[in-house]
This record gives sequence, structure tokens and C-alpha cells, in this order.
Amino acid sequence: MEKKMGDYTRVDRKLVKKARIFDMYEDTIILPDGREAIYDYLEHKGAAAVIPVLEDGRILMVRQFRNALDRYTLEIPAGGRNSTSEDYMVAAARELEEETGYKSEKLTHLVDVRTAVAFSNEKIAIFVAENLVKTEQHLDEDEFIDVKAYTIDELNSLIKSGAIEDSKTISSIMAYQILHI
Repeated sequence: MEKKMGDYTRVDRKLVKKARIFDMYEDTIILPDGREAIYDYLEHKGAAAVIPVLEDGRILMVRQFRNALDRYTLEIPAGGRNSTSEDYMVAAARELEEETGYKSEKLTHLVDVRTAVAFSNEKIAIFVAENLVKTEQHLDEDEFIDVKAYTIDELNSLIKSGAIEDSKTISSIMAYQILHI
């Protein structure tokens, strides 16, 4: 299973834990100076996120409880792919409707983000959803999500004040302003 990566060589990868949203591995790496090191690696199926834009330019955000932080967060709608073969746009469309109760007649790719490059391969593909059509939420049985619309100025203020800390949300809002508006 040896794999050369520039000056680094992975000589072993052991599955430590198979979890619901990722698999955890312990990698044995030969460093450029010849020493051996153990790296933790989380393998993730990938995820998709959406910036849902209403006709008046406001953006729909979701407020939900996050167990890892022991509190509620304000985020753009997002969720994991069902498999590594699921198209990111399909996942984005599904998560948009599940979490917000809206479908999009115009879903376009904005940017991809890597959430934790030091220990995970997780990729989140970010899309902009326009021409929204109201349907209804289809939440997972463990989800309780509130949806509210915000202007870009309100979101910038929430980011600046620290009220929004989620990295995918911050990077997506910034990329939206730079690349889409």
C-alpha cells in the first residue's frame, strides 16, 4: 500500500474506526528525512452546501443545534453526500429542500472548500440556488431547523461580531460576494 507523495511516503494505513459520517485511519508516513511518523486521517464522503438566494437578494440561513459545540449555530444549508458516487449538485438540491423547504430552478457551482486539510479529505462543494420555489421541509428525524432570511449586510455583521463561526458558511458568503454578486 506504499504511496509516494512528493518527499513523503505512506507505507501503511490502518482503519481505526468506521463511523457514520467518516472513517478514521492511522497512517504511517516516511518523512523527507527518513524518519517515520504516525498521522491521523479522517476519510469523508464529501458534502454539499447551498447559498439560497431569494428574489429580493436575501439569503436563507438555517439555525440548528450542533452537538460538538453544545449550542445552536447559524449556517447555510448543507449535508453529506449519501455515497462517494453521488453527484454534489444532487446532494445540494436535496439538502436545500430538506432543510429550507425550497427547491431551486437555478443551481450553480460557486466554489469548493476543504474543511480540515491537516487531517481530513472532506470536500464541501458550494452552490448558489436562485429562482427558489417554496415547497416544504423534509427534515431528518434528528433535525430541528429554523429558517430565516438575511441580507448580505446582516450576514457580514454576524460574521464580524463572531455570531457566525462556521467555516463553510463564512467562506461561502465571502466567495459569493467576490465571485457572484
